[in-house]
Amino acid sequence: ERCISGSGAKNFPLDLMAASTKPEAPVVLVKWYDYAKWVLERVESFPKNQRYVLGQRLSQQVMEVLELLVEAAYSREKRDLLATANRKMEVVRWTVRMCKDRNLLSASQFTHSARGLNECGKMVGGWWKAEGKKTAR
Repeated sequence: ERCISGSGAKNFPLDLMAASTKPEAPVVLVKWYDYAKWVLERVESFPKNQRYVLGQRLSQQVMEVLELLVEAAYSREKRDLLATANRKMEVVRWTVRMCKDRNLLSASQFTHSARGLNECGKMVGGWWKAEGKKTAR
């Protein structure tokens, strides 16, 4: 295993996520992480003038959703975080649509994105409903 070290620092594995990821992380968190990674890769290929207009905004939006899902995964009060994540996912959906309409994403990329957004949206909605049932008990 490759490690990094610094002056006086202990050796740390390069793959810190493998050591800190809990096996019970919600599937939607992992799926959104993969979706965010895919979006960030697409944004890198946007023309420079659009990378700062739509690309930066889209990147920020997907990372905000990722942060909300991580917070929800490790928080006792999940419903508000999940509701906010759901709303922000809707903003991502419209931003992606704008990117497609501006020819920054191909039709197949848009379809791939729509599938990922729909799948994650359904999972977040189901998680939100399940948390409501827990608090109703």
